[in-house]
Amino acid sequence: MQDAVQDSTPSNHAYPLLIKHLLHTPFAQAPDQEIVYRGQLRMTYTTLQERIARLANGLDGLGVRHGSTVAVMDWDSHRYLECYFAVPMMGAVLQTVNVRLSPAEIVYTINHAGAEVLLVHTDFLPVLETIKDQLEKVRIFVRIDEPDSDACAHAIPFATEYEAMLAASATHYDFPDFDENTRATTFYTTGTTGLPKGVYFSHRQLVLHTITLMAALASPVSGQRFHRGDVYMPLTPMFHVHAWGMPYIATVLGAKQVYPGRYMPDRLVQLVRDEGVTFSHCVSTILHMLLNCPEGKSVDFSKWKIVIGGGALPHGIARAALERGIDVFAGYGMSETCPVLSLAQLQPRSEPLDLDEEVRLRCKTGLPVPLVDLRIVNDNMEDVVHDGKAYGEIVARAPWLTQGYLNNPEASEQLWAGGYLHTQDIANIDTTGNLQITDRIKDVIKSGGEWISSLEIESLISLHPDVSEVAVIGIKDEKWGERPVALVVLKENGRITEDEIRQHVLQFSHTGQISKYAVPQTVKFVDALEKTSVGKMNKKWLREQFA
Repeated sequence: MQDAVQDSTPSNHAYPLLIKHLLHTPFAQAPDQEIVYRGQLRMTYTTLQERIARLANGLDGLGVRHGSTVAVMDWDSHRYLECYFAVPMMGAVLQTVNVRLSPAEIVYTINHAGAEVLLVHTDFLPVLETIKDQLEKVRIFVRIDEPDSDACAHAIPFATEYEAMLAASATHYDFPDFDENTRATTFYTTGTTGLPKGVYFSHRQLVLHTITLMAALASPVSGQRFHRGDVYMPLTPMFHVHAWGMPYIATVLGAKQVYPGRYMPDRLVQLVRDEGVTFSHCVSTILHMLLNCPEGKSVDFSKWKIVIGGGALPHGIARAALERGIDVFAGYGMSETCPVLSLAQLQPRSEPLDLDEEVRLRCKTGLPVPLVDLRIVNDNMEDVVHDGKAYGEIVARAPWLTQGYLNNPEASEQLWAGGYLHTQDIANIDTTGNLQITDRIKDVIKSGGEWISSLEIESLISLHPDVSEVAVIGIKDEKWGERPVALVVLKENGRITEDEIRQHVLQFSHTGQISKYAVPQTVKFVDALEKTSVGKMNKKWLREQFA
């Protein structure tokens, strides 16, 4: 008997990894789950499904096609969540505009991304009014109204208003299949050195990041987890690295989601209390703000889990958070890595940790999440020994890392020199595999022939009970090359002197934890520390101011 002839047109489905497939589970399993905006608007996942389709139909009517770029200027909202899905699911590209950049930088990023449609909240109309004539390719403007926002006088030719567009659109849209390597999103680095760089990610990359991070956050025995029973609220702007990818994960899980709008301490604390928020992520400066604002001092935070990224988690802030019952731990990544590479999750132990050891482990850069190939290398791309002392640059590979900078081949080549993505972060790895960043290459202090970690000194100073915030920078010195300078913000009733700060750091030098060259020669008390547009310490600005 002859073998059956194989059909030349197989009926199986290749199933590309597309963002639309993330929605199958939540719409089937959690149709009545809540999504809350500012505590004022409530909708279900069923409504989200309808609004995603309405948004796609509305944008389609405005001429958005496969490959078009749609830019968004909005606060953290349910609207942004809808854009996270609808725009890339159409085959278009979502540009999340960093509204905290300067007007000139906003113009540059929108033009560089080639955005054709711009959705803009009325709060940003004053900025848009000044830059609208400089936008080279934007042909359609869509206004986002809020009940308590007053639109300023303007001459912007809006085609429609967001809610009106959705109300006039159908509740079904046939989202197509296409190549999973199609670009889904574009956003821009914060540009502390030179112009912002465009970072982009494909559907495949975002889906793999979502699935992997979901698995990593589900892995601990207890604590430091994110699951279906959690209530999620981002404290990282949704314009920055997809809010660390967490809205995608929260949606896949069908978790309750809370979006706060513009960040105001009293509103954030109120939402944590009233909506029962149990999982968030932010930079340490935001956590510091919430712990110290008047509204936060009487709120029960004992059910709140917070991942800190975008910079080091100082020991002092971690200790203060743990004392308030917050399950705080560090995560690591960057704009170019989608972003998560590692998490400082505690390993199973038979004996409980004392507080000092628990703080130390939670503040580490952590262990790589699944699928991440992470190395610490010297200048010759050779691995350094994993002894917790030898340091080098972090380089990485993972299936979700950006393949380059948009329309910038020279910077892309530098980013991927040697076949690994270069992070520009200096770190070591200990014998347990835990990663510890010691500094950014541009922030490390070279003094007396030694490299000094500004992050380590900051963490030690933050442990002093009178210190509210601290930044350590290197200032040129004729004898030593550079010397560390500590810029300190005291707590409201802090009375510590400059010499007492130095003596506090000196005790760690006596025990051998740090070098004698790490003790700050100069301590300056300041009222506030300059931050970047995403809440990180702006050390470039601080160095320029205090040089």
